[in-house]
Amino acid sequence: MAVKMRLKRMGAKKAPFYRIVIADSRCPRDGRFIEEIGYYNPLTEPVTVKIDEAKATEWLNNGAQPSDTVKRLLNNAGLCK
Repeated sequence: MAVKMRLKRMGAKKAPFYRIVIADSRCPRDGRFIEEIGYYNPLTEPVTVKIDEAKATEWLNNGAQPSDTVKRLLNNAGLCK
């Protein structure tokens, strides 16, 4: 089972809000997920990002592959190289 760390879109139309989740790569974007580890709000100024560092590093050590956007958010938070 390939596990990915990716964004799940929430919020209203034209007002996106994202949750950072751990999900099976075969599940749809907004479908079933294993665990929620944070959120990302691109509409606030400055952009709001909250990530549970302990859970994120645990999943990365267990082999979860972050998507490109999540990898960028983790880099900005200092959690991923």
